[in-house]
Amino acid sequence: MPKLPVYNMQAEQVGEVELNEKLFAAPVRTDLMHEVVLMYLAGQRRGTHKVKGRSEVSGGGRKPWRQKGTGRARQGSIRAPQWKGGGVVFGPTPRSYKYKLTKKVRRAALYSALTSKIDEGKVIVLDQLNLSDIKTKHMVALLKRFELNKALLVDAEKIENVWLSARNIPGIKYVPANGVNVYDLLRHEHLVLTKDAVAKVEEVFA
Repeated sequence: MPKLPVYNMQAEQVGEVELNEKLFAAPVRTDLMHEVVLMYLAGQRRGTHKVKGRSEVSGGGRKPWRQKGTGRARQGSIRAPQWKGGGVVFGPTPRSYKYKLTKKVRRAALYSALTSKIDEGKVIVLDQLNLSDIKTKHMVALLKRFELNKALLVDAEKIENVWLSARNIPGIKYVPANGVNVYDLLRHEHLVLTKDAVAKVEEVFA
């Protein structure tokens, strides 16, 4: 099993933790990570785009001229698509872009993302992550000790003080263990886990 040192919040090593091979020593499948990221981004789309078809455009209730005898092409409405100000043919309408890959594929992609962080040496394990009060400068100081600029912080449960202290720092995201996903893992350079978060991730996703 892979092992990592455990640090306290002063960046001093205080022990070691063993990681589950299934999650942190899996085959790295970049193709599956790509598919899961596409699924995640599709789910983020609002899909509120909308144009009006010929039945929704105002006006055009009267036939512009009679059917025959004018020498011009027959027309039924000045709001038909070929007219300026007419309706749009096959234009976008509100829809959901969400789709789901199988659970097996999603899990394999997550294991790949976690393993790739281990392989790159970008995982830091803390004995705990807690702040006595809500102060962004305290979180910034902690990040500086570990030389972190773009990091995903993960704890077993969401702690309000930590979340409020970290939310305004560019490049930093704080999530509970059950909110870990492939997109966030790949988007952030470092992964910072507490010991409790390691146990929770293994419990939820193993």
